[in-house]
Amino acid sequence: MADGREAVVDVTHLRELLATIEAVLFDFDGPICSVFAGYPAPKVAEHLRLDLQALRPDLVWSAAGCSDDPLRVLIDTPAWGPEFAIAADDRLTELETLAIETAAPSHGGEASMRACRDSGRGLAVVSNNSARAVRTYLELHGLVDLVGGRVIGRRHGRPELMKPHPAPIEHAVRALGIAPSAAVLVGDSLTDIVGARAAGVRCIGYADTPGKTELLADADVVIKDMQVLAEQLRDVPAPRR
Repeated sequence: MADGREAVVDVTHLRELLATIEAVLFDFDGPICSVFAGYPAPKVAEHLRLDLQALRPDLVWSAAGCSDDPLRVLIDTPAWGPEFAIAADDRLTELETLAIETAAPSHGGEASMRACRDSGRGLAVVSNNSARAVRTYLELHGLVDLVGGRVIGRRHGRPELMKPHPAPIEHAVRALGIAPSAAVLVGDSLTDIVGARAAGVRCIGYADTPGKTELLADADVVIKDMQVLAEQLRDVPAPRR
């Protein structure tokens, strides 16, 4: 595996988990691709703030709004009213979609999606990014057929409903027509773990950078390379329904 790291903390546990799983929910930024690989997130956050400041020169940002994370900037916007939050979401969607042009695929991300489909399991993408940005990436990389319409992006103009809120994960589970306990979310952040727990869904932590193994320790299992998930999805049969 890449740079000599072990690919998974506990292969046996991963296999035991997958043996009970009817569908995999993939977080987008991280497990599938690095959205801001070519258009760095701090630049996106800065451009978003500048554009919004032009609309409302009186804005005073909180600590979240001053973040280098554009999603954190978006969280600030409902304080200035629902119409402003919608305008902010529209602008961030444009910036995210631009970033998709230089997004970098994650090692094993596409393989995991294909292995999930080939194993007979359902799959969906559940993201705090906009559904438009996610669909643009899937179209560019020929992955639309794997997911179909099961792309759950953030609720337009309602950033408070992004993960760790369970609503988008619950939406995905309903779309797949399965019990929450039969689904697992693959995510690379604490918001994914907290959201999954609140929705009654299991969680695989994707620790793609140093230090994330400890950060994601509350996940059911932690992997360091998406390729190992692809291999195990191919090898472990889906449960009979």
